[in-house]
Amino acid sequence: MRREDWDRRYAEVESLWGRKPNRWLVAELEAHRPGRALDLACGEGQNAIWLAERGWSVLGVDFSTVALEKARARAEQASVDVDFVCADLIEYEPERSAYDLVVALFFHFLADERRLVLRRAAEALAPGGTFLLIGHDLTNLTEGVGGPSDPGVLYTPDDIVADLPGLEIEKAERILRDVDGADRPAIDAFVRARRA
Repeated sequence: MRREDWDRRYAEVESLWGRKPNRWLVAELEAHRPGRALDLACGEGQNAIWLAERGWSVLGVDFSTVALEKARARAEQASVDVDFVCADLIEYEPERSAYDLVVALFFHFLADERRLVLRRAAEALAPGGTFLLIGHDLTNLTEGVGGPSDPGVLYTPDDIVADLPGLEIEKAERILRDVDGADRPAIDAFVRARRA
């Protein structure tokens, strides 16, 4: 989708993704020692704000100006400092070896673009840093519910692992997510990796 399409989607509702942080992010990082974090495709900022509330120094990046306006307002309401940058992830180059945590939740690009963004994400990790990705799995098209309908922007845990050479893979699996009103769960790809 184009930037204008995302701006329109974010403008149509008060909260496109809800205000709570992703539950898998919370489960993985609740006991993690804070440091510098980079939230790619941060949307309305719910995950970045949750991290900042726990002492992380957070930079959130998204290309929707509408989403970032909401994110800034929410961070102010929560009395936390989060730096938000408006940028297209295809063009954005984060500082190398600078972050203790890089998260990429539910961002979907064509494979070549995804590889580019993930390579830069891996390069942004400091030694010992953690990378966390969650997104709609390819099997969600036929066995799950919701998410993009274009198989070209979906992936599997194995696809993501292949996109992260040089990182130590700690988890790579499919996870199920209940969806209100659906008779079956959504299927997400989940990858956690670490820079040695």
